[in-house]
Amino acid sequence: MTSAYIHIPFCEHICFYCDFNKVFIEGQPVDEYIEALLKEIKLTKEAYPSDTTETIYIGGGTPTSLSAKQLDRLLSGVKELLPFNLSDEFTVEANPGDLTKDKINVLQTHGVNRLSMGVQTFDDRLLKKIGRKHSAQDVFDTMSLLERADFSNVSIDLIYALPNQTMESFEDTLDKALALDLPHYSMYSLILENKTMFYNWARQGRLHLPGIDVEGDMFERAIERMTLAGKHQYEVSNFAEVGKESKHNLVYWNNDHYYGLGAGASGYLGNIRYKNHGPIQHYLEPLRQNKLPTITTENLTIKHQMEEEMFLGLRKKQGVSLPNFEQKFGQTFESIYGSIAERLIEEEMIQIRDGFISLTDKGLILGNDVFEKFLLEK
Repeated sequence: MTSAYIHIPFCEHICFYCDFNKVFIEGQPVDEYIEALLKEIKLTKEAYPSDTTETIYIGGGTPTSLSAKQLDRLLSGVKELLPFNLSDEFTVEANPGDLTKDKINVLQTHGVNRLSMGVQTFDDRLLKKIGRKHSAQDVFDTMSLLERADFSNVSIDLIYALPNQTMESFEDTLDKALALDLPHYSMYSLILENKTMFYNWARQGRLHLPGIDVEGDMFERAIERMTLAGKHQYEVSNFAEVGKESKHNLVYWNNDHYYGLGAGASGYLGNIRYKNHGPIQHYLEPLRQNKLPTITTENLTIKHQMEEEMFLGLRKKQGVSLPNFEQKFGQTFESIYGSIAERLIEEEMIQIRDGFISLTDKGLILGNDVFEKFLLEK
């Protein structure tokens, strides 16, 4: 079984911190892109057949920047080309204020059963500062629309350590987010990505971010508040009610296979990781000639696969299954990583319990330092 990530690179507005592959939607060949994307699915399925699709995730960009008619064409094509059970997880990303009654109806008609909404903060002043076009009220209005449509499986993304964000402002965002009592929340610290407006402003000294201590306090506070509200931390940045964890994201962290479809998308099939052309015209050109739009492919050695198993799997609170590791690679964890694990256990960064190796609370906060220890020397 293989999952599918589908990328829609169009946005009605470009946020100051975002480095995902995206373009302003106006004047773009959106209809041609949708048809090309469906052709890519068909060609990819011919090259890498799969009987069923475990999870489908349509991200971006902003998939809900498409019109209801365009969404209908996309989803009907996806449904036809990527067979899935209606009980399986089918997620679409949305922005508050983009969803209309018509669009929600289209999503539900085609079996979309989960929404991931980019809220980021409930502080209107901060929303403007980071280049978002919605307000906190748009979030509440969208939630009311979804409630009336009986669409309850909704996740929201929040970002902390934003420019000039105080702990008081972050607490208020947590209050409002948890008052919605959603089944799933994702929580990310702001990262200054190359080629974003924020990155340029930071280099010019025009961006004032909270210090690393404040960022750490915000993260710890988020974990505390989410846990108290019954949303358990099942991955470094993700919190959910039991049974409402994101099955699609677990595909990544379990190092399982998935199709990467659309401009700039990455996929993992067999022992090959591949990436598509990012610019729209570069993506469309090969598909006009019935060729896949792949720009890079990498054959992963067993060593690389083991490294990925560790640094992806350790993001999960449960950690990496040692019996699975041995079954997957034909070698014990101990024979490959024994001395590294010993050191990290002494430093109280990881623990081994019930056949799983996982991060401790200390390791969770210093995650990246731990992950890099599992990169095997050349």
